[in-house]
Amino acid sequence: MAYGRLGLEVFCKLWVTALFLSSVSGRFIVEKSSVRVLRPAHIRGTHEGAIANFGVPKYGGMLRGVVLYPEKGSTGCISFDEIHFKSRSGRPVILLLDRGDCYFALKAWNAQNAGAAAVLIADNIDEPLITMDTPDESRDEGFVEKIVIPSALINREFGEALKIAVNGSEEVVVRLDWRSLCHILMRGKQCLSQCINHGRYCAPDPEQDFSIGYEGKDVVLENLRQLCVHRVSNENYNRSWVWWDYVTDFHVRCSMKEKKYSKECAEDVIKSLGIPLHEVKECMGDPEADVDNLVLKKEQELQVGHGTRGDVTILPTMVINNVQYRDIETNECLERNGGCWQNLGLNVTACKDTFRGRICECPTVQGIQYKGDGYVFCKAVGPGRCSVDNGGCWSETRNGQTYSACLEYKLSECRCPFGFNGDGQKCEDTDECKEKLACQCDGCSCKNTWGGYDCKCKGNLVYIKGEDICIDKNVSRFGWLLSLLVLSCVVGAGIAGYIFYKYRLRSYMDSEIMAIMSQYMPLDNHQNEAQPLRQDSML
Repeated sequence: MAYGRLGLEVFCKLWVTALFLSSVSGRFIVEKSSVRVLRPAHIRGTHEGAIANFGVPKYGGMLRGVVLYPEKGSTGCISFDEIHFKSRSGRPVILLLDRGDCYFALKAWNAQNAGAAAVLIADNIDEPLITMDTPDESRDEGFVEKIVIPSALINREFGEALKIAVNGSEEVVVRLDWRSLCHILMRGKQCLSQCINHGRYCAPDPEQDFSIGYEGKDVVLENLRQLCVHRVSNENYNRSWVWWDYVTDFHVRCSMKEKKYSKECAEDVIKSLGIPLHEVKECMGDPEADVDNLVLKKEQELQVGHGTRGDVTILPTMVINNVQYRDIETNECLERNGGCWQNLGLNVTACKDTFRGRICECPTVQGIQYKGDGYVFCKAVGPGRCSVDNGGCWSETRNGQTYSACLEYKLSECRCPFGFNGDGQKCEDTDECKEKLACQCDGCSCKNTWGGYDCKCKGNLVYIKGEDICIDKNVSRFGWLLSLLVLSCVVGAGIAGYIFYKYRLRSYMDSEIMAIMSQYMPLDNHQNEAQPLRQDSML
C-alpha cells in the first residue's frame, strides 16, 4: 500500500477543486479512479469508480484490501454501534454498501467509525457514474469534514458481482488505484495547458481533448476573473450585484460554442458594466508566477464546511452567519442602465429587472416590437415601424423637405432614397452632375441639389427628364396638336357608334318582334299597324 508524496497529494487535490461554471459546459465532470479485482479469479478485472466529493482520496497511491458486505444495515445509514470490521487475512477492510435512504457522506462516516479503510457504494439503478456530493447542511455536528477515508461509487452490475463473491469461501481482494489521475498533470504539456501558477490551480479540458479548442487554464482564469469582479465591485464600490450582470452577460456574449470565450470578450463586458478594468487585473495577479494566488486560496478555504454548514457546492453562493444564501433582490436597471441598450431620445431601455437578476431584452414601444441582442443594439421591426424613431433609419430635413431611409413596405430594412447613397443608417447626397448620372444630353446645363438635380437646356429647347434629352418647343406644340386631333377622332367614332345602335339596331329588333307576334295572332293591315308601333318605340 503506497500513498505517494504529500506534495503530490496536495497538487492533485487542487486540480479537483477547480470550479466549473455553467458558462463553460452543460455537463458535470465526474472524476474516476480504478478499482481492480485481484481475487477470486473468476471475477478478476478492472472497473471504474466515481470518486466522492468528500473524504481523502489517496492521490498518487493505491490501496489493497478485502471487500466486506454487512449482513445488517447494508445501506450504512445507521451506525454499526460496536461492530468493528476485520478481514481474516488482516488486510484493510473495504466496506461495500448499498445506495439509498441517506446521504452518501453519512454512509462513509458510519463505515469509518466501524473500522473501514475505504468505502465502495453500489448503485441501485443502471446509469452512468455520478459524483457523490456532500449535503448542503449537516445536522450531525459537522461529520463531513471529519471523514478521512476514500469513497467511490460503482455501477450496479459490478456491485452485484461483488456481493455474490463475498458470500463465497474465498476473500474478495481489490485494489483501489489513484495513481493515473496525477499522471496526466505531472508530465508533458497537459499541466501547462490546464493549470496556472505552476500547477497550483487547474481545471479539466473543456472539450476533453488537449489538441483542440480551449484549455483548462482558460476556465481557471475566467473563474478567477469572476471572483475579482465581485471583489472589486463589492469592496471598492459597494455594488456586489454587478457580479450577476457580469456572469449573465459573459454567458450570452462570450460562449465557447460561438468561439468567443476569450480575455478580450470578458474585458469588453467588464467595461460595459462600468467596472474599472485595471483594478480587476490587479486583483487577479500574475497567473504565471510560482506563488499562491490569494484569491483562489481563500476561495478554497471558504468552500469547506464548518460546524453545521456543509461544503459550498452550488455556485454562486453567499454565506451569512454560517448559512448559505443565493442573491437578494435589487433593481439593477437603476445604475448605468444595467449595461443594456437604451434610446435616450425615446426614453426606452432593454433592461428588465427580475427576481433572478436583470436581463437585456429589446422592448415594445407604442405597439412596435424592437429586435436585437439587447446589449448593443435594438431595432424596430414590423408594420408601422417608421412612426417610432423613423424605424432606427436615417432621416433628415432641409429647407422644409424631408427624406427618410425607412420603407413602410419593408419589415426591417433601411434603404437610402433616390438621390442618396449609404447603408440606410447614414445617407449622403448623390452628386448626379459630378458622377454623370443624369443631364448628359447635348446642350444641357446640370446643377446638383440636395436629393436631386436641376437640368436646363440652351436656347429654345425643353428638357425631358424621363428620356434625358432636350427637344425644340415648336416640336412640342405640334405634338399637342396631333394629340388633340387623335382624341377628336376617337370621340367622333364613339358618337357614330351610338347613333347606329340607337336607330338601325333597334329598328331591326322591332321588325323581329312583329314577325314573332304574327305567328300567334292574325294581324290585319300589317303595314299600317307596324308603322305606329315603330314610331312609338322611337319616342
